[in-house]
Amino acid sequence: MLSRENYVYNRNPVFTAPKNNKKRPSFICHAMKKASEIDVARCELNYVIQPKNIKTGLPLKRFRRLNEHRACAMRAMVLAMLYHFNISSELVQASVEQLSDECGLSTLSKVGNKSITRASRLITNFMEPMGFVTCKKIWDRVLGNYMPKMITLTPLFFMLLGISEKQLINAKKQQLGWINKNLIIKGLKPITVIEAKRRAKDIQIRNLFKYRISKHNFYKKRKNAQRLIALDEKEARQKILRALVAKYSISELTTLGPSGLKKQVNISYYYLRKIAANTYQDN
Repeated sequence: MLSRENYVYNRNPVFTAPKNNKKRPSFICHAMKKASEIDVARCELNYVIQPKNIKTGLPLKRFRRLNEHRACAMRAMVLAMLYHFNISSELVQASVEQLSDECGLSTLSKVGNKSITRASRLITNFMEPMGFVTCKKIWDRVLGNYMPKMITLTPLFFMLLGISEKQLINAKKQQLGWINKNLIIKGLKPITVIEAKRRAKDIQIRNLFKYRISKHNFYKKRKNAQRLIALDEKEARQKILRALVAKYSISELTTLGPSGLKKQVNISYYYLRKIAANTYQDN
């Protein structure tokens, strides 16, 4: 059993920007600098705001405040959310899993199962009831379950950093000006704040669907590979051979010859073994 002082993995999580570290707008850089200088976890707002039930909107009488472990997680999470924040749509353009990974909050069990519970609970049980973020779930028709949450940062979130709603609105106007400048250069008509917000949300939803569909296809492919590899090797190779014979034309089979066909069976078999043992990589 873990002792009280060791029961949390990575007691000092830190946000690490993704490898494709992209240049962020000046407003985002300013907000991240403020978040690094201010202890957002001990901001007065965390103690004076009355948290609410996100479903009913009623005040929560019993509510778990920030202990030091959750406070550490929040300091990292705020930076991660800001880094992925889209000014036009007000959305965090990253999933909870991605945020968890980049903050060092994800854990792996001995059998390789990932857990993002620490990040998820911080958002669901604290940041959302406090009104710092709002989360929306969309039903995925492909997989028959909900897609990763779409997280929106509220003006209250920026108040944690000492950034007013007026400053946030000005940042949106500046961002819209930059967007319209590029549209005009391309010979297109400028758009409104509402249209910019709608477009950004549409892109976010499309990206989520694209990710889930590719993930679904991967798991389907891996399941089929695992089913085949579970067979006796000789039987598995026979199945691969029959599939290849059905795939190639007579002229292609003649060109390959017995040795060429055997080589293709070997390649396919070892490829399937690799797929069967692989895990999905979220790029």
